[in-house]
Amino acid sequence: PWRRTGEGAGATRRQHRPGLPRLRAWHHRCMIELAPTGTLRATINLGNALLARRGADGAPTGVSVDLAQALAQRLGVPLALVVVDTAAAAVEAVREGRADVGFFAIDPKRNDGIAFTKPYLLIEGSYLVRADSPLQHNDDVDRPGVRVVAGQGSAYDLFLSRTLRHATIERAPSTPKVVPQFLASGADVAAGIRQALQAEAERLGGLRLLPGRFMVIEQAMGCRAAYGEAARAALAAFV
Repeated sequence: PWRRTGEGAGATRRQHRPGLPRLRAWHHRCMIELAPTGTLRATINLGNALLARRGADGAPTGVSVDLAQALAQRLGVPLALVVVDTAAAAVEAVREGRADVGFFAIDPKRNDGIAFTKPYLLIEGSYLVRADSPLQHNDDVDRPGVRVVAGQGSAYDLFLSRTLRHATIERAPSTPKVVPQFLASGADVAAGIRQALQAEAERLGGLRLLPGRFMVIEQAMGCRAAYGEAARAALAAFV
């Protein structure tokens, strides 16, 4: 249908869309629920260099930053980055209401206080050992006396804490510090992102990855679980 916008010979017509007010109302509700302060606060974890890191100018850059900027633009609100160094800190920032959204590996222990989208990226978790290590396969790791270093509160830490029965987990303060602690402490295995561990093996020498992977990380976005249905639906649609 058409609605007249004027009278006489100069009158014009525009198309009337009955659903447009409803769509605008839904968009406004999404904006209010997902960014209740009027600014989208997105936590960025610099501990996973695949997703975020500091650029030459010191500012955060990477996939997570790009996604946060795109989401803020879609909502029509400013963006504020809450930059942290670990996944655990990113989780707490959203749970405690210091950030509205974040980028996380899906894990049952993180379901409390966070509503996740479906994954937008799959990341392989691998083991790094010394070149002369007797460990040859992933199944060799879970043995008495084997020491495995993982980043405190990382997806690898959470997963291995549930699945390793005999090996001992030693926790580094953050994911970037896993390999240095592994080397300095004389531990047997470093657990982490395959690409990052491969890069360290090539840079340092005398190290190798065990074949395959010990887990697959489902990387997703998440918002505070206390936010309403519109916020969760908007985030899910965005991803």
